Amino acid sequence: MIVAAHTPWPSGAALRNKVRAIMDVILHIGTHRTATTAYQRYLRLNAPDLTAQGLHVWGPLRTRQKLFPGLMPSAGATQAARDRAVGRIRLNCHRLVRQGARQLLVSDENMMGFMRDNLCATRLYRDVGERVARLVHAFDGRVGHVVLGIRSLDSYWASVIGYSVARGVPVPGPDRLDRLVTQPRSWRDVVTDVACASPGARLSVLPFENFVGRADAELAAMTEGRVIPPAAHAADSRNETPDRAALQAILHDRGRGETLPDGPACWQPFDTLQAAALRETHLNDLFWLRAGADGLATLTEDHVPQGAGANLPGHPMTRGQENDRQERGLVQTR
Repeated sequence: MIVAAHTPWPSGAALRNKVRAIMDVILHIGTHRTATTAYQRYLRLNAPDLTAQGLHVWGPLRTRQKLFPGLMPSAGATQAARDRAVGRIRLNCHRLVRQGARQLLVSDENMMGFMRDNLCATRLYRDVGERVARLVHAFDGRVGHVVLGIRSLDSYWASVIGYSVARGVPVPGPDRLDRLVTQPRSWRDVVTDVACASPGARLSVLPFENFVGRADAELAAMTEGRVIPPAAHAADSRNETPDRAALQAILHDRGRGETLPDGPACWQPFDTLQAAALRETHLNDLFWLRAGADGLATLTEDHVPQGAGANLPGHPMTRGQENDRQERGLVQTR
C-alpha cells in the first residue's frame, strides 16, 4: 500500500501572508485641499486602463457610502458597527484577489478626518493616528504604502477657510486666525502620528506645490513604477476655492452681514506676519522631511512619468491661493 505524503493545511497566518503577497494596498489618505478631488476623478475616468494593469481603485463614492461607515470613531459608534465595517473591507479585498488584482489604491481624504473639525479644534488632524490605525487593522496587514499630501500651511489654511466659508462656516475672526497660526501641530506631527499608526508600511509625503495639475505623476509616485499612468485628464482641476468676489457674493446672498476686507483676487485671511509665520513652520517641516524625517517617511518632491510634461497646466491655477506659486526663500517669523 502506498501512503501519500501528508501536506499540512496552511495556517490562518500563512494564508493571510499569501494574500498580502498577491495584492498590495496603497492608502492615499489626503490631505484636504491638495487636489484630491481632481486626482480621484482622474483615477475614476481612467479606471479601465488601470484595472487592465492590475490596479483597482476605491474612491470616496465607494469608501464613504459602502465600506467605511462604522469604522471610524464617532458619537454613538458601536463595536458591532466597526466589526461589520472591517468584515466588509476584508471581504471585498478577497474578492479583488480572486479577480487577479495586484494592487489596490484607496484614495479618500476623509480617512484623515474632516476640515470642519480642523477649524473647530484649531488643530491639524488631531485624531489621525487612531483613524489610520483602524484602517491598517481593517485591511488585515495588507497596507504596504501610505501616501500623505502636504501643502504650505498659509496656503492650506487659507484654502480650507475659503472652501468652508463658501459652504456656510462663518468668516473667522482675528482670534481664531491667530489660534490657527499658533496651534502646536504641524505636518511633522501629522507625519509622526501616521507613521506610528502604520509601522509595517512605507510612508511617502507628496507636496501639493510639486504635484498640482500632475495627477499622472502622483500615480507614478504612489505605485512606484508598477503602473503606466494614463495621460488623459491628468491636468484637470476640481473643487477650486472661490476667489474674493465669488466669496463676497456668497456672503451677500447669505444675508448675515459678513464682509471680506479689500485685497487681492485670491483671498488670504491671514495678515503678512501671520502668513510668514505659517510659511516658516512649513519650511521647518520640509527641512525635517528632506533630512530623512527620523526614518519615518520619505519626501517625494518630483516624479515625472514618461510623457508627463505635456500634462502640466498652461493656465493660472485658481484651486488655492497665490501662495501656491510664492517664492521659496526664507521668511521672518513674528
